[in-house]
Amino acid sequence: MLSKVTLAKTDLSVSRLCYGTNMLGTAIDQAASNAILDKFAELGGNFIDTARSYGDWIPDAPRGASERAIGAWLKGRNRSDFVIATKGGMYDTRVGDYRNRVTPDDINSDLDESLEHLDIDTIDLYWLHIDNPEAPVGPLVDTLIAAQKAGKIRYFGASNWTPARVQEANDYAKSKGSIGFVAVEPFWGLAKPNEEAATAQGYQLYFEDHGGALQGSDLTVIPYCAQSRGYFSFLEKGQVPDHLQGFYDNPANQKRFEAAKRVAARHGVSVSDIVLAYLVNQPQQTIPIFGASSPARIAESVKAAEVKLSAEELSELRVG
Repeated sequence: MLSKVTLAKTDLSVSRLCYGTNMLGTAIDQAASNAILDKFAELGGNFIDTARSYGDWIPDAPRGASERAIGAWLKGRNRSDFVIATKGGMYDTRVGDYRNRVTPDDINSDLDESLEHLDIDTIDLYWLHIDNPEAPVGPLVDTLIAAQKAGKIRYFGASNWTPARVQEANDYAKSKGSIGFVAVEPFWGLAKPNEEAATAQGYQLYFEDHGGALQGSDLTVIPYCAQSRGYFSFLEKGQVPDHLQGFYDNPANQKRFEAAKRVAARHGVSVSDIVLAYLVNQPQQTIPIFGASSPARIAESVKAAEVKLSAEELSELRVG
């Protein structure tokens, strides 16, 4: 069973793992989505992450398919039992709008659509999906504070923002009497990426190397790609897919793989358990986002939150 923690700076009590839902409503239909979410809830999970844009890459899927799948499932549940996070400000792939949409108007539009798709009154944690470095932080933060005051969101966070921009935004929020961003959602997992290849696929600012002043801060870290896209599991089988070969072409990873095998054997668990446990056991509050395409996968991943790693083992895993 997943235990719960209170996110720093908030009153949100969340499970130690967050379920990422980018495939719900598209690759995973509603019936299968319901079964997966049911299993997550049964095992103590209550923290669910989605985005307004999830599913929009499938032309014949409904707009906001992932949010709609979650909303449909929530109808049979007590809404207050779950912490729902979603993201706005991403490109609108459905209509081919690839300009930077991290603007007050686009944030408000995406937020209203997310509330409609999820069929809820308030979003517990609202992320800005990406940043617009050319935009002053003030109007963006003012937009989020206004959404809080209107009851549309409870707290907000930043995904894929640089440390400098997060700090600038929070300094501005403080001047307005607001907490500001309470959490960050960065790209982070045990496997180190090849930065050039990862950036070409839209993944950047790997937290371990680019987290800077956000590392060790009072912000909660809620990383995506927390399972390193299954890279170490594929390594174990000796069958790494071509699209991951280049993405994780980094000399540190063979050393990390060997370390993960040693630590896994020591604890009597799988390498994939250690991959998630590496993040769960960070000294800074860290809630990994994991993916699962079946109830069985949910049950397997939940076990990782129970693995206790020492500071020495974290150091051992962080080799290279």
